[in-house]
Amino acid sequence: MIDTNLISITEINKIVIALRNKKVIAYPTESVFGLGCDPDYEITVKKILALKNRSIEKGLILVASHYRQIKKYIDETKITTDIRKKLFSSWPGPISWALPVNSNTPRWLTGKYTKLVVRISNFLPIKLICQKFGKAIVSTSANISQQSPARTVKEVYKLFGSRVVVMNNNVGKLLYPTKIYDAINNTIIRD
Repeated sequence: MIDTNLISITEINKIVIALRNKKVIAYPTESVFGLGCDPDYEITVKKILALKNRSIEKGLILVASHYRQIKKYIDETKITTDIRKKLFSSWPGPISWALPVNSNTPRWLTGKYTKLVVRISNFLPIKLICQKFGKAIVSTSANISQQSPARTVKEVYKLFGSRVVVMNNNVGKLLYPTKIYDAINNTIIRD
């Protein structure tokens, strides 16, 4: 059972309603604010890219509260027992993994890559959003590309104003964005 004492259910509901209405959200992650949306809705994903001035070629991250929420995007035939053990020894947690995608995963998520970066988070706001929404969400730092990401609600409003629905909550205690590893070849993508 998740302790919801530190998170406003009203805020979670506001964010989930925005996701269901195909809006861009700004929500706290383990280290910075993230911009997110329903990953299956191309128009909203492209709104995020436009807000950030980010190329579609770079691909995006998905965050989820459970592995089943990312399974539809992943080519599980390429996930060996050893890789599965590696993933689940770090999840839920602040480690993101690049995994091979299946043929149905849209390019607006993967960009120029054949892998998708995913994270099963144990950070309460992300867990509650994904549980209530029932699926994974896009996660990219709330910033203009090449600039520092927002760490407070005030900074998010300064950058994006009313163009996003903002969750009024604090980011986690990590000082840097989560680490990203390639699960297949064991390389570090972001340390």
